[in-house]
Amino acid sequence: MSPSHFLRTTRAGVTLDVRAQPGAKKTAITGAYGESDSAQLKIAVQAPPVGGRANQALIAFLAKTFDLPKISVELVSGELSRSKVFLLRGITMEQAQEKIPVPRRVGIGDS
Repeated sequence: MSPSHFLRTTRAGVTLDVRAQPGAKKTAITGAYGESDSAQLKIAVQAPPVGGRANQALIAFLAKTFDLPKISVELVSGELSRSKVFLLRGITMEQAQEKIPVPRRVGIGDS
């Protein structure tokens, strides 16, 4: 699956659709969740989903992954959900695609 399935160009930057898996052993990209236009980049997050800690860990991870300052990564939807959309400011679609490893597909019932 191509990284472009998770990314969308907007006036403000690039959005990234993410499926979070909090409470993991380590924070890492683990695959793709779903198919085609509804596909999300699945990311295991070490932080628990308590007090916004998993969201902050995701922001830090995405900033590092895309070589952006944390202030350039904004959670735009899904604050209390596993399905999230992040806005990445200061990066083009092409630059974002280069930073995402091609993930394997993970089905809805898979871990």
